[in-house]
Amino acid sequence: MMDALIVSNLLLWILVVVLGLVVLALTRQIGLLHERIAPVGALAVERGPIVGELAPRIAVETLDGDPIQLGEPREANQATLLFFLSPTCPVCATLLPTLERLVREAPIPTRVIHASDGPRAEHEAFCKSKGIDPGSYVLSRDLGMRFEVSKLPYAVLIDASGTIRAKGLVNTREHVESLFEAERLGVASLQEYLEADSQERHTLPIEKGAA
Repeated sequence: MMDALIVSNLLLWILVVVLGLVVLALTRQIGLLHERIAPVGALAVERGPIVGELAPRIAVETLDGDPIQLGEPREANQATLLFFLSPTCPVCATLLPTLERLVREAPIPTRVIHASDGPRAEHEAFCKSKGIDPGSYVLSRDLGMRFEVSKLPYAVLIDASGTIRAKGLVNTREHVESLFEAERLGVASLQEYLEADSQERHTLPIEKGAA
């Protein structure tokens, strides 16, 4: 009976050690996953005009018939958030209320320009159903081509001087917020900022302890 007790205790300790190793492995994987997905920044893409350069100057017209000149300096230090969307994009529609709220709360004065293309009647009905001001909605195939937009929703933050400050795919509120944060930090995207910060931390010299 004593031998059976010893064996059972030994098996129990082996099980505890194995469980401990499993927990350590899971903890490591969770840390790696967190590092990969944080922060929740706009998904930067390499295509189109480069962040830090002047935006293409394009003359467009709103659904109200008012002319807009994108890419030119604006008065009153007002930035432009160019939001590419489609009436058939459910994520775009979900972001609309959040987008308006974020612009009102933005750290810099900002206007929203909704951009798309296609049949005018479809977009007029979309604006009416979603409460979008037709004066902030433009239809221009050329606009999407100049910014090389291939997926939606997509946003570009242009400052008052006409310079592109941030851009990327925006699927959530956090993605849109990250455009303003990237502008504040002076980087193209939060991913770029994190990568630079990570490299800096990994290259810091290790201080030697006192002898």
